[in-house]
Amino acid sequence: MAVEGLERVSPFTPMTERLGVLDASTTAALIEGLADVAVTLDAAGMVQEVAFGSDDLRADFGGDWIGQPWLATVSLDTRPNLEALLDEAGYQSITRWRQVTHRSARGIEIPIQYRALRLRNAHGPIIALGRNLQGLAALQQQLIDAQQALERDYWRFRQVETRYRLLFRMVAEAILIIDAPTQRVVEANPAAGQLLGEAPTRIIGRPFPEGFDTDSTQAINGLLAGVRAAGRGDDVRARLVDGAEEFLVAASLLRQENAAFLLVRLSPILSESAANAPPDVKARYLHVLEQAPDGLVITDADGRILTANSTFLNLAEIATEQQARGEPLDRWLGRPGVDLNVLMANLRQDTTVRLFATLLRGEYGTITEIELSAAAVRSSERPYFGFFIRDIGRRLHSEPPTTPEQTRWLDQLTERVGRVPLKELVRESTDTIERLCIEAALKLTGDNRASAAELLGLSRQSLYVKIDRYGIVADHHHAAATAAEEPSKT
Repeated sequence: MAVEGLERVSPFTPMTERLGVLDASTTAALIEGLADVAVTLDAAGMVQEVAFGSDDLRADFGGDWIGQPWLATVSLDTRPNLEALLDEAGYQSITRWRQVTHRSARGIEIPIQYRALRLRNAHGPIIALGRNLQGLAALQQQLIDAQQALERDYWRFRQVETRYRLLFRMVAEAILIIDAPTQRVVEANPAAGQLLGEAPTRIIGRPFPEGFDTDSTQAINGLLAGVRAAGRGDDVRARLVDGAEEFLVAASLLRQENAAFLLVRLSPILSESAANAPPDVKARYLHVLEQAPDGLVITDADGRILTANSTFLNLAEIATEQQARGEPLDRWLGRPGVDLNVLMANLRQDTTVRLFATLLRGEYGTITEIELSAAAVRSSERPYFGFFIRDIGRRLHSEPPTTPEQTRWLDQLTERVGRVPLKELVRESTDTIERLCIEAALKLTGDNRASAAELLGLSRQSLYVKIDRYGIVADHHHAAATAAEEPSKT
């Protein structure tokens, strides 16, 4: 039934009735006008003719396709699509759209979407009509780039938010974020909940100030009003209704997009008696160490300085502790690479070293004789070492006592002058001095042969050979420990 005022829509009339039979030139012009690329193929898939709908495509591809297999003009990854298109043209008069890419003369790949039409019969020529998808591909790439940029921004904002929330929770000060128009709490950190005697989740959504006495409430409201109007205000004192503790309340204005928030900080005010209370034992202990007349240095397991007191800084001629922090201690101590290694080896074995004599070199060339004691602290996290350094440069030294062995050796040397050639006396004296130096090094390092070898500048094997040669016998306790540690060398 026809509706009044509307015309009846008739079915689509076949093109043969409307257009009739087109001649060859009209058909060719129609194809060239409708398609960006038109390719004529023979039954074997060889390119016979090519027509381009724009000068840009003609410049990109030129006439290199003619006489070539059409499959050779597309990239390898899209060749299966073109093979499927040609197979489908074998049994259908017109195929579906399939996308391939051609490499242009500029070296870029241009996407083309083709639809094929076979003329006359199954063995007749094929005409492929193509649409240039460069514009669509560019839009798709822009969409992908925009999506990736959004994802990067999203994850960056997530990381910033995570750091903010972690800092907000870990900060020791009580902080509240308040919505400026309604003056209700939006966020509160754990410190604020502990200070106000409530869980942070229970504070959120409640009006602020709440729970303060009348004077404090008026003062806080005045502070918040001033901050909303001028962006800043003077800190005020406040006190809870049921508490004797007093707070210092500070506020600042925070704008985010079109919303305004108030950042409120609550700081406990110590009473005068608490402020004047003496420091605890550990604080007094640290203060004494900082002011001690002897130098104190604490290093990590690698001998790098973690902290040092002012006495050490004066000895090393350093202005601030920051200049020493992170530096190796042997930069200033004794012989670089020797004395500190000897000390560390003994500390790892015995945990303490006492009265180790060496030198301390200042930054400006001053050399100070020092006496060093050290202790190792075994921590659950990582070990560290403490070094106590005493200036002995002005100490009155008594002459070291001459041992009977040294006296006897000097007497024997004097008696043999004139009886034995000088060359032989020098050789025997060299051997005796070498043996005395080895004994002194072993005594200095507590009979630790590895440390003694490092102190003397010898290899361990050379030191072991010389000890056996001179028949030097170490202390039984340390010799047994050394033998247990190095069974292959003793």
